[in-house]
Amino acid sequence: MKSFTAIIKKGEKQFVALCTELDVASQGYTVEEALKNLKEAVELYIEEIGLPEEFSSNDTIVVNFGVEHIGKTTSIVR
Repeated sequence: MKSFTAIIKKGEKQFVALCTELDVASQGYTVEEALKNLKEAVELYIEEIGLPEEFSSNDTIVVNFGVEHIGKTTSIVR
């Protein structure tokens, strides 16, 4: 069994789930439904395309970071 990473975000009406390793996405009206649909989409992806040869579940690093809120740039950078 392979492990994958899912990022789930709230959209306007549904939750959107993304598998970062394969760049496969799905959605659902609940987090659970979005994840279930993503699992199915990943299974279909692997069945049709297969895993990349260089795939390793240890290749993905998920990090949160922050940036300062910056207003519009007042000068042109050349």
